[in-house]
Amino acid sequence: MGDLTLAATAIVPILAGVFSLLYVIFIKMMHINKATDGTGAQVDIAREIQEGARSFMKTEYKYLSIFVVVTAILLTIILEIEDGGLGWKTAVNFVIGAVLSATAGWMGMDVATQTNVKTTEAAKSSLNGALKIAFKGGAVMGFTVVGLGIGGIGLVLIIFADIEDISDSDLITNDCVTEDHCKMKNAMTYLAGFGFGASAIALFARVAGGIYTKAADVGADLVGKVEQNIPEDDPRNPGVIADNVGDNVGDVAGMGADLFESFVGSIIASATLAKTPAQLALPFWVSGFGVVAAAIGSVFVKTNEGASQKQLLHSLHMGVAIASIGATVGAFVSILILFETTHDDLDEGWKAFGCIMIGMVSGILIGEATERATSYSYYPTQSITNAGVMGHAPVVIQGLGVGMLSCLPPCFIIAIAIVACNELADMYGVAIAAVGMLSTLGMTLATDAYGPIADNAGGIAEMAELPEEVRGRTDALDALGNTTAATGKGFAIGSAVLTAISLMSSFMEKTGLVMINLGDANTLAGLLVGSSLPFFFAAVTMLSVQKAAGAIIEEVRRQFKEIDGLLEGREGVKAESSKCVQISTTASIKEMFIPGVVSVLTPVGIGLFVGSQCLGGLLAGTIGAGFMLAVMMANAGGAWDNAKKYVEIEKAHGGKGTEVHHAVVTGDTVGDPFKDTSGPALNILLKLMSIISLTLAPLFTSKAFDGHHLIWGIIVLVVMTFIIIVYYMKVLRGATFNAARGSVILKEASETE
Repeated sequence: MGDLTLAATAIVPILAGVFSLLYVIFIKMMHINKATDGTGAQVDIAREIQEGARSFMKTEYKYLSIFVVVTAILLTIILEIEDGGLGWKTAVNFVIGAVLSATAGWMGMDVATQTNVKTTEAAKSSLNGALKIAFKGGAVMGFTVVGLGIGGIGLVLIIFADIEDISDSDLITNDCVTEDHCKMKNAMTYLAGFGFGASAIALFARVAGGIYTKAADVGADLVGKVEQNIPEDDPRNPGVIADNVGDNVGDVAGMGADLFESFVGSIIASATLAKTPAQLALPFWVSGFGVVAAAIGSVFVKTNEGASQKQLLHSLHMGVAIASIGATVGAFVSILILFETTHDDLDEGWKAFGCIMIGMVSGILIGEATERATSYSYYPTQSITNAGVMGHAPVVIQGLGVGMLSCLPPCFIIAIAIVACNELADMYGVAIAAVGMLSTLGMTLATDAYGPIADNAGGIAEMAELPEEVRGRTDALDALGNTTAATGKGFAIGSAVLTAISLMSSFMEKTGLVMINLGDANTLAGLLVGSSLPFFFAAVTMLSVQKAAGAIIEEVRRQFKEIDGLLEGREGVKAESSKCVQISTTASIKEMFIPGVVSVLTPVGIGLFVGSQCLGGLLAGTIGAGFMLAVMMANAGGAWDNAKKYVEIEKAHGGKGTEVHHAVVTGDTVGDPFKDTSGPALNILLKLMSIISLTLAPLFTSKAFDGHHLIWGIIVLVVMTFIIIVYYMKVLRGATFNAARGSVILKEASETE
């Protein structure tokens, strides 16, 4: 058995990567570049948004580049000491993964900021035209991510496997079938560094972008809509440009980096757990064929003028369904070719195929469950709007209840998928199910990234004071975008759980852990600590949004008070939007430090100080608690947002300006950091901690309390504890200061009245 060569394994992902990037160029040249920006104020507004987004990304990447360089140096030193040769190869892969992840985020953001105004212009004449151009902008993000991901990992595999020097003893020791098989198995050890680099960039991009977008959104809404009773995206509001910038740096670039990391992480986990050449090649081939299938599905997205929310959703579902059918065919062909070529047991191949199908179906079911929990076409979200009849607090309570209940369907879907795939093909089956779920990522991410573009288009229409029918079309697309974004977040969280579990299994295999023993005191301690981390992480990001939003609120209030004629809308008087952009940029870059450092240091400190058994418990606790909290926050936030849209678009309970509308605006404001900051960032936490543990597995194979490992473990945990204590005290002092300052502001406002 086993004549599958290294070149044959890598050729499909490399070709798929090239195809995906060529498809991006085609979309850009034939659709986006040919669409017109229009003229007048809308072009100037779009330029401000693009400049703000680029400025933020440049600042963010400047700090992240320092992190990448320092981490690469540390990886080289530490892993060279533990295992000569492992260090520099892992570090190079870390840098490549980080660079490709950052590149995908930048390209997606840049095209999104070019497409938003084109969508606005298209909405002047046609809903279908606006949908198509917004979706094409999202498709650039989706296919850039999968193209750089699958192409990059394919190239890295063939380069690093090819430089391996394999002896006859290696073939026996590593249980290899052929020399090429052994080379690829060894290369997978270094590819964990690729996943680590992608995860690290994803975490910081998601956290910083999420804090930016929601600080600007909450700050602008509270002063504009709530205090001054002016429309959302009103040009008089200094915070609306920063809000629209945030949609691109958080919901486009952040989500792109997030799913780039999930995509490559699932492939790495599957290939690491593979026992045969066919199993190792399968995730690369399935993902490669999935890229082509997603491109075919994207062609079928279109709708009719005056389409309802269900009809708009159906048009996107059509594209996803066609992509899924194409990916199924690709997986079927992959099984036939790979398992026949290597003469492996074809029955094992069909079991793997069953797991791929389970992963695909699970992703679709999670999307459907999320849609029903967050779309205003269904009762859960409508019930939140109905609660607004009784006031603001019932809206918040109902939204929390809906979010908590929405955890059950994804939980059961993922649980059944794990059990079924483990029965079919052990933990390799779970890993390949994650690959199946993400195989049509180009299409899925396109539907997700479309949402922020539509949101921006609506904002530009409002700020440029375009006719009501234009805003009506962009509002319909925006409401659809809220649902697709929520669906995308559910999909991202579900795939993150399967990927994290697979990476944890790879970690256990590398460290020799047969099982995570719940009867062991160290394991239970790790489980409890791990369960607390998602709550700490969510708390830090929520408080960061609150703090940054407070600064935006003060700035917007100041401008309304000090700039003569701004609030009245006097001709020629403009808001100083750049100041709000700068505040959001500074605050978000600063606030991403704590959650990032704690996420990286915790598994390192626990693994060195207590050992791999405790670290296994830590990972299990983080995955379980993080999954539930992420789903609850993402779905509750999406439902609150669409409860507001239900009032504004469908005129439920009297429409805009009513007490019910004011109540659901409050719910939407609470839900903003839930769905766009804390919830989505949690799924990266699960994967980042697992991939760090896998990358540094050689450090954790020694027994607990062994020499220098113990000393370094103590140092890492002391540093992390000090950071947490300082942060906690700072939060308490900040809350006291803000409360006192808020009292002064309220007193001044009362005296003015």
